[in-house]
Amino acid sequence: MKKIFLSAILALYLFTSGKLYAQRDVLAGRLDSLMRAAQRTGVFNGNVLVVKKGQLIYKAAIGYADGSKNYPLTPDKRFDIGSIAKEFNGIAIMLLAQQGKLSLTDRLQKYFPELPAWADSVEISHLLNYTSGLPVSSGNSDEGIKKELMALKHLTNVPGRSYVYSYSNVYLQQRIIEKVSGMQYNSFIEKHILKPCGMTHTLMDLPISDTTMAIAFNNKFVNEKPRQTPTGWPRLTIDDLYRFLSAADSYKLISKSSMQQLAQSFGEGESSLGNAKFENGELTWHQHHGSNYNYEALMTHDLKQDLYVILMTNNQNFKVRPLTEAIIAVLNQKPYTVPKRSLYLELREEVLADFNNGIAFYRLVREQKKDQYDFSFEIGDLVNTGKFLMRRNRPDDAVKLFQLGLLLDLQDKDYAIACQFIAEAYSQQGNRDLAILYAQKAARKDPDNKIVQSFLEQALK
Repeated sequence: MKKIFLSAILALYLFTSGKLYAQRDVLAGRLDSLMRAAQRTGVFNGNVLVVKKGQLIYKAAIGYADGSKNYPLTPDKRFDIGSIAKEFNGIAIMLLAQQGKLSLTDRLQKYFPELPAWADSVEISHLLNYTSGLPVSSGNSDEGIKKELMALKHLTNVPGRSYVYSYSNVYLQQRIIEKVSGMQYNSFIEKHILKPCGMTHTLMDLPISDTTMAIAFNNKFVNEKPRQTPTGWPRLTIDDLYRFLSAADSYKLISKSSMQQLAQSFGEGESSLGNAKFENGELTWHQHHGSNYNYEALMTHDLKQDLYVILMTNNQNFKVRPLTEAIIAVLNQKPYTVPKRSLYLELREEVLADFNNGIAFYRLVREQKKDQYDFSFEIGDLVNTGKFLMRRNRPDDAVKLFQLGLLLDLQDKDYAIACQFIAEAYSQQGNRDLAILYAQKAARKDPDNKIVQSFLEQALK
C-alpha cells in the first residue's frame, strides 16, 4: 500500500513538473518570437533575461557583437549600463552611513575644503537625489570635472530645491567614498558589491574595445570609437546584472531603510535607484534605465509578481521599455505589439548633423511613415531632442524644437514640460525675460511642477 501511495505521489509530481516545463517552453517560444521580430524591425540587438518565481523563463543573445555583423552576440558578452551604474555609488554611500562613517547631512566642505564656498551648502543627501544645485557637467574625465567644480562660482539652484542630473554628483560621491573608506572607488565596489553578489564576470572600467565586450554601434552599423570618460564604470554580463538586482532588492547589500532613502526622488526626477516604489514599507517595484554611447540597458523587478526582466543592448534604440512591457504582456497572456522605430533616436542624429534637414526629416516621417516610426509620445521625442541639443550648447535650435512641440494637442503637464525647457534654454542663452515668461506659462499649466516653481523663485529674486 505504501509503495502504491509513493508511486502515486511520484506520478503526480512528474505530471505537474512536465506541465510546468511545457508552459515554460510555450512562454519561451512566444518571447523568442517577440524578440526576433524586434530585431527584424531594427529596434533591438542585445541580450535578454526573464526570470519568474525563481525559474529561468527565457534567456537569449539576439543579433551581433559589433557593427560588422561578422560576430554573433553571446550571453557572456559584457555591456556598459550607463546611469544604472549610479546605484553602485549610492549603495556604497549608504553602506558607509550604516557603518557610522559618514552622515547624509554632512556638507561637502567637510571632505573638500578646497572647493569654493558653495560647498558648505551642499549635503551628501543632495548628491544622492541630484538636487545639489550643481550645473550639468561637460567634463569627460575625473580631472575635467574637478576643474569645473573648482572654477564654479555659484550653484545654479539652492540645494534641495531642484533636480538636475549632473555627473558631478556621481563624481563627488565616488571621491567621498574614497576619502571615508581609504580605498580606491573601484576596489571598494569590488569588495563590497561585486564579491558579495557573486558578480565574477564584472570588471570596473574595462575598455569598451576589449574582446569580451559587446561593441556598441549605431543604426548605420558604425562601431562606437573609444572615448575618454570619467572613471568608475562597471562593465558586466546580463547574469551579473541580475545577481546585482536580486541582491540589492533582497537587502543583502544595505538595509531596507537605506534602500528606502535611495528610492527618494525629487519631483519628476529619478532617484538613485531609478524608479523604485515602496508600499507599506515594502519594496514592490524597481526599474532603472541607463544609456551611454549606443549602449542601453533596462532592469525591471516586479516584486509583486516575483518577476525580473533585464534587457541590455549594444545598439541603442530607446525601445527597451516598450519591449519590457511586451514581455510582461506575453507572460500574463495579454496582447502585445512589437515596438516601432524610435523617432527621437533618428531625429536627434538628423538635427545634430543639419538642423533644417532634421526638421524636414521629422515632417516627412510624420506625414508618410507613421506606420514605421513610433509617434505614441511625440512631444516627449521633441523635448528629448531639444534637451540633447541643449547639452551640446545649441539652445537656439532647442527652443525651435520645443516650440514645435507646443503646436501639438497636449495635456497640461506636457505643455508645461515643453515650456519649462524653453525657459531653461532661454536661461542658458542669458535671456532672463523670456526665461521667466515661459516658466510662468509652465506654472500656470502645471502648478505642481516643483522644478518650475524653484526656477521662478530663483529668477525673480
